[in-house]
Amino acid sequence: MACALDFLDRYHKEGDQFLERIVTGDETWVSHITPESKRQSMEWRIRNSPVRVKVKRTISTRKVMATLLWDRHGVLLVEFMQQGTTINTAAYCATLTKLRRAIQNKRRGLLTSTVLLLHDNARPYSAINTQNLNRSFEWEQNDHPPYSPDLAPGDFHLFRYLKVFLGGKRFDTADEVK
Repeated sequence: MACALDFLDRYHKEGDQFLERIVTGDETWVSHITPESKRQSMEWRIRNSPVRVKVKRTISTRKVMATLLWDRHGVLLVEFMQQGTTINTAAYCATLTKLRRAIQNKRRGLLTSTVLLLHDNARPYSAINTQNLNRSFEWEQNDHPPYSPDLAPGDFHLFRYLKVFLGGKRFDTADEVK
């Protein structure tokens, strides 16, 4: 609750400039085969007409980890992990360096104000090396509170629409997913 109150207080003081500085992101798995949702597979039919048989499909076990970072204007960076690797401090610091370059190219002027990085409290995000890199970039870090029942912004916004977009699509290789 303290984090939300702090955000409201800062928005009250800074207005839209506060929102302009926020960059958020998270990781999500992108499966090679993503079945349609129940809503996506619904169809209109005439009363008493035969029902189309639907094969129950499960999410593919072949998948790629994607890191997405965005601000209020759109996606700044999408990065895919190598097959069999996971996000760690070194990988996340490399991603932040790429994010800085993406901000320079896509959001001119944002780096002159202090970027406010909003993400959950996973270990790579809160590691000392990550904090040192954020300080060297002169970025402010506002973590998602630990054990918070609130969803991270990606969970209720971007990733939900991404999963709907991917519903029913099939990819044979990790390169096709990218």
